[in-house]
Amino acid sequence: MQKKWVIAASMAALMAGCSVQDQPAQNGAAGAEAQQEAKWTSKTKDQLRKAIDNRAAHGLDQMPFAVEGEDDTALTKAALTYAKALASGATDPSKLYEVYTVARPKADLEQGLRGALAAGDVGKWLDSLAPQDANYRRLSQSYLELRRPDATASPAVPETGKLIKPGASDPRIPIIARQLVVLDYLHQGAANGNAYSPAMVAAVKAMQADYGMEPDGVIGDDALSILNMSDADRARAIAVNMERLRWLERTPPATRIDVNVAAARLSYWRDGKLVDSRKVVVGEPDTETPQLGSPIFRLVANPTWTVPRSIQEKEIAKKGAGYLKANNMAWKDGWIVQQPGPKNSLGLVKFDMQNDHAIYLHDTPAKPMFGMIQRQRSHGCVRVDDALGFAEMLARDGGVLDEWNKARATGKETFVKLPAQVPVRMLYQTVLFDEAGAPVIRNDPYGWNDRVAEALKLDGHSSLRVRRGGADVGP
Repeated sequence: MQKKWVIAASMAALMAGCSVQDQPAQNGAAGAEAQQEAKWTSKTKDQLRKAIDNRAAHGLDQMPFAVEGEDDTALTKAALTYAKALASGATDPSKLYEVYTVARPKADLEQGLRGALAAGDVGKWLDSLAPQDANYRRLSQSYLELRRPDATASPAVPETGKLIKPGASDPRIPIIARQLVVLDYLHQGAANGNAYSPAMVAAVKAMQADYGMEPDGVIGDDALSILNMSDADRARAIAVNMERLRWLERTPPATRIDVNVAAARLSYWRDGKLVDSRKVVVGEPDTETPQLGSPIFRLVANPTWTVPRSIQEKEIAKKGAGYLKANNMAWKDGWIVQQPGPKNSLGLVKFDMQNDHAIYLHDTPAKPMFGMIQRQRSHGCVRVDDALGFAEMLARDGGVLDEWNKARATGKETFVKLPAQVPVRMLYQTVLFDEAGAPVIRNDPYGWNDRVAEALKLDGHSSLRVRRGGADVGP
């Protein structure tokens, strides 16, 4: 069954009336002026403290936002610190990750605070700074429910120490089946009561292989460590993904492509509407696809591929002339270049992007990879399922379909410039939403939740990364 997961980050397009605007922040002098002009009253002081006390609604309850003093300077400092956390995140992704270039919100917080103090409503202003879309609110509600002291624990698989072998019957099977469905390893309805059916065995074997375990289908402690998730783990994942949403500009381009690297899926938005969603293959662990903001500016029909030095030295240099000839490769000016054709690692189309990291979208001859559950299998670039169909869609929307068809027909590397660049955001979201709007916590293939969780001082277990070593020669 094809589930319609919705990427949380993409829902930022639904936001309206938010106070965070994409405009330059004030400089240091203006900040000093704001502190001088800010006049606090007992009412606005109480509003600030109440807002900070309620920070669990944003998954920030483990972080200190103390008001250190009663004077206006101390209050203003505390207000601006908390406001920044709501407006653009309590953490800086460019410091947490080696590469992070996705556009971030910019807010004139000093001016906003002055206006809030003048209006006597600091609480309303602070509330307006966080994302306002329905999915952020759902995450907030779920986090609060999970953090309630009297919350009822969600179903978990009892770790009795007893192995579940193929063909066995066990009362834990229904819970295991539900989690396998959430992780996309099992189709809805494939479970059969307490019986450990062949369909479930195949799902467990696939999961074990993805995480570097012996794919024997036996459910033991290692397999249960993936299938089990405590309320603390759920809350941790939700808070991390709320933080990632706060990193994003509130009004992204209405026409854009969002790639959720964690889920290995692409979403194409046109004029504010989701018009296409498809599978992609992204970088495997240790050659991760970075979180980039980078536009597609042209389509390349029948591309050549200049092999990067890293791939050339590690994977091709020792293969010899026979391998190069068989794969239509040749040395050119000190580089190995693969000529256009069905064996080209870029397939029949490349989506050229503007960035300093040589990351782009492209086709691939390795079609079976799209049938995998964990599609973190490349050297960092993004392989698109039915890339020719997607290229035709972009060409048609850009009004260059005839030019694109002619370029394809040449059989040679040919460039087709798009009249308007299409922004691409490569995001990392491990919480999606099902068709009913309920948050669904997926796996964290790169283990990238951990560094955000640590910065937010969140408890919970470290993420299990998928197995590396599944990449082929292609980018």
